Amino acid sequence: MQNRRDFIKTAALAAVGTGLSLNNAFGASAPSIFSVGHHGKGGKMKFSFFPYELKLRHTFTVASYSRTTTPDVQCQIEYDGITGYGEASMPPYLGQSVESVSTFLRKVNLEQFNDPFQMENILSYIDNINPGDTAAKAAVDIALHDLVGKLLGAPWWKIWGLDKSKAPSTTFTIGIDTADVVRSKTKECADKFNILKVKVGRDNDKEMIETIRSVTDLPIAVDANQGWKDKHQALDMIYWLKEHGIVMVEQPMPKEQLDDIAWITEASPLPIYLDESVQRIPDILKVKGACHGVNIKLMKCTGMREAWKMTTLAHALGLRVMLGCMTETSCAVSACAQLSPLADFCDLDGNLLIANDRFKGMTVEKGKITLNDLPGLGLRKL
Repeated sequence: MQNRRDFIKTAALAAVGTGLSLNNAFGASAPSIFSVGHHGKGGKMKFSFFPYELKLRHTFTVASYSRTTTPDVQCQIEYDGITGYGEASMPPYLGQSVESVSTFLRKVNLEQFNDPFQMENILSYIDNINPGDTAAKAAVDIALHDLVGKLLGAPWWKIWGLDKSKAPSTTFTIGIDTADVVRSKTKECADKFNILKVKVGRDNDKEMIETIRSVTDLPIAVDANQGWKDKHQALDMIYWLKEHGIVMVEQPMPKEQLDDIAWITEASPLPIYLDESVQRIPDILKVKGACHGVNIKLMKCTGMREAWKMTTLAHALGLRVMLGCMTETSCAVSACAQLSPLADFCDLDGNLLIANDRFKGMTVEKGKITLNDLPGLGLRKL
């Protein structure tokens, strides 16, 4: 028979997992819910942040740019002796920067809330500070989820009621490069992963695939990053890719050409997933019928709260779900990985591409996403 403390903790997990306010779940006479899982005294939440440049192990090239670093902002929320960690990563195409993220985060006042379990109220407040600024909002969202998970003493995959053994393999990304570099990168990673992801969308797409195929016969997902402009040529390329062991195609054409993408999807022998076309919840409705699946990323959608809702909506509409990331530390990658048991595809390798990670969290073992039992996001600080 459960004692009272175990009952309270179980009820708290159920309430958060269903998105309920904990105060509503327990009623007006609820105990001090922030003390569930530990013996705290409550108080104010203290929020802080600082810039942190991510250094890539290799030059990273996609259809529209190359880079060797990624701007990033690290943040944390301290409450009752517990610290939750968050992160904003800003690759160029998001149109956000360390300056814009810092400007947003300076407006954040969490001291007005004395209960971190009021997640809907807190994150609605964060979302309403400014339109846009999705990466900055994700940083706060991730830190709050880490904090609340730690206060509950459980990881988020468990709070959401998921089976961590169902987490899929992650793709490992190979950027656009010369044949020699692509061959070298492929040899370096082919025996560590079960599926690769290849950036295409320039004039050397077939060379990229043929070079990789000279090294390995692993399944390959390709990401055109909006690089193909003509729907007929794109479809011809997809048929060629099908013959060379490719298993899915991501964002074949510019997001503005949704009708062309829908035409491709109808005729494609491979599943078509959309990334740049899908930012937040309303975009799921817009692309229904134009693709087979959507790529959900925390930095695009404002964090774990919205990613959970988007995943639920996508599945309800018959769409497949891919979980992706930017170049990130293990903080944000582990945050997204909490949802991975629900995904059809995962591209959660951003932490593996950097040389200066601050955390150890989700790991990749024999190519498969492996979630630990540590509370919150499952992080250890390095």
